[in-house]
Amino acid sequence: MWPFSSKRSLSASGFFEGYVDYHCHLLPGVDDGVKTPEETLEILKLYESLGVGQVYLTPHIMEDMPNTPDELQRRFAQLQTSYAGTGGGIRLHLAAENMLDSLFEERLERGELLTLGAGGDRLLVETSYFTPPMNFHALLERVKSKGFFPVLAHPERYIYMDEDDYSRLKEMGVLFQLNYYSPVGIYGPEAKKKSEWLLAHGFYDLSGSDTHRLRILREAVSARTLGSSTLNRMLDLARREN
Repeated sequence: MWPFSSKRSLSASGFFEGYVDYHCHLLPGVDDGVKTPEETLEILKLYESLGVGQVYLTPHIMEDMPNTPDELQRRFAQLQTSYAGTGGGIRLHLAAENMLDSLFEERLERGELLTLGAGGDRLLVETSYFTPPMNFHALLERVKSKGFFPVLAHPERYIYMDEDDYSRLKEMGVLFQLNYYSPVGIYGPEAKKKSEWLLAHGFYDLSGSDTHRLRILREAVSARTLGSSTLNRMLDLARREN
């Protein structure tokens, strides 16, 4: 079936059939992601052609980007109206990617949160790529005490984390979200290596693209860089999510 290369692409594998993208920055003009509604609609058109079923828009909420749930919901409603006008074949949802900083702690206490998933009990969180917050594990426990499952965005990309860190977080009940760009190689060899290890050990619970730009999305879905074992684990993960 693959006579010229042992490597495969996501677009040719069927990975996207019914796929749920749990993490992307497609809500235009609110963070460092997509800037215009036109680019958002182009990305959704590409996703439709691949067979994607649902997309969770997860704009950043952090001290440097202090988005509020009310304003994000207003912008999301505008996008939904525009997308419906194109035929709107993908189910869109609004959540958020929450930096574990003092702004998050305040909103957690007030309950001002945009949650992930049909049950409304998952909270997508992130840290700095280089260092964890001083109260990292305690803060994750506070998230759980409020009735939420913390979902750690792209654990493979945190430079400070190693295998022991991952194991401790899983023992705490933290869910892991794979950026599918990582095993493709978009973020470099270290993130690729870590993502393959996490996939091999069954640590991931859901996945997403973390898409910020159409150009990079096109590169990620078409790159023939995935070995069969990694691809099969990604397919298994995607099917579990659906």
